[in-house]
Amino acid sequence: MSEITLERVSKHWGQIRAVDDVSFTADEGRFLVLLGPSGCGKSTTLRLVAGLERVTSGRIFIDGTEVTDLAPAKRRISMVFQSYALFPHLDVAENILFGLKVRRVARAERDARLDRVATMVGLSELLDRRPSELSGGQRQRVALARAVIAENHICLMDEPLSNLDAQLRQDMRVEIRALQRRLGMTVIYVTHDQVEAMSMADKIILMRDGRVEQEATPETLYDCPATIFAARFIGTPPMNLVDLADGRGGAVIAGEAATMVAEGAGEGHKMGIRPEHIELTDSGGIAVELLSSDYLGADSILTTRVGNQSLLVRVPGRVEVDAGRPARLNWRPEMVHLFDAATGRRHSGQRAVALDG
Repeated sequence: MSEITLERVSKHWGQIRAVDDVSFTADEGRFLVLLGPSGCGKSTTLRLVAGLERVTSGRIFIDGTEVTDLAPAKRRISMVFQSYALFPHLDVAENILFGLKVRRVARAERDARLDRVATMVGLSELLDRRPSELSGGQRQRVALARAVIAENHICLMDEPLSNLDAQLRQDMRVEIRALQRRLGMTVIYVTHDQVEAMSMADKIILMRDGRVEQEATPETLYDCPATIFAARFIGTPPMNLVDLADGRGGAVIAGEAATMVAEGAGEGHKMGIRPEHIELTDSGGIAVELLSSDYLGADSILTTRVGNQSLLVRVPGRVEVDAGRPARLNWRPEMVHLFDAATGRRHSGQRAVALDG
């Protein structure tokens, strides 16, 4: 068993609430990601789970046993840091085995574990090298091997890939996820990178200002964001959000009174729609003005103006636009998200309508 539960956990430094009333459960054998911008409290939350910081209030449980005041060494948790934290004077094998030697594990057992783990992470040919002789990806593998060799069922990872280049990050994401599944570890992984979170997580805890903004699977976080913050944080480019106004018969986009986009009142509400859910159309839809096109290779991001606001549109391939040229856009009503502008929360009592309906 390796389930981790936080019950209303807070960490304050004077008036600063780094973590504020956070509750969630990391299920046994699952990959949970703490996601959010810098300063949102995700790393502090991880350190509280590890016992590296003392909880101001609340309780932490591992396997149903409270560990809130338990020393880090007694929590049987492995941790991988952003900096790798390798000893420069020790070779790869000694770095991996360091924790086992401190715990006085028998040499035969150490050697057997080292052989197994080094093969698992592809380090068998590098065991006699020093960290200075390794690439960034190889150093990351050493840090992972050191965590895995302890054979703890829980592993905490604090932005372990942030120092790597884009291609290596992608490769390491695949390796870490495969390793976690193979070993059945419970992982809590901290990142500010939504791509890492969406591609690796079984469940995401999106944090903002020390609090949980939304707890959901990657699919739910993308398809049904609970708040404006969640809607904008997930997705590249981020979700379009435009102000609505009261129109004849329903809500319209502010500055464009001709086309009803949702039932009911528009004033005090925002409409969200992802760029990839909008399409250019020859008829129907809503009239816009084309402003510019950014070619990204597989697709292009068009900037358009509707009323007095802008909408980004993702279209396949290379698309050139003449600035100021009129065009029309359309989208399916089920792709539209409606939010209360004052609270930022999702508005579930209002429905979008078909633009050409």
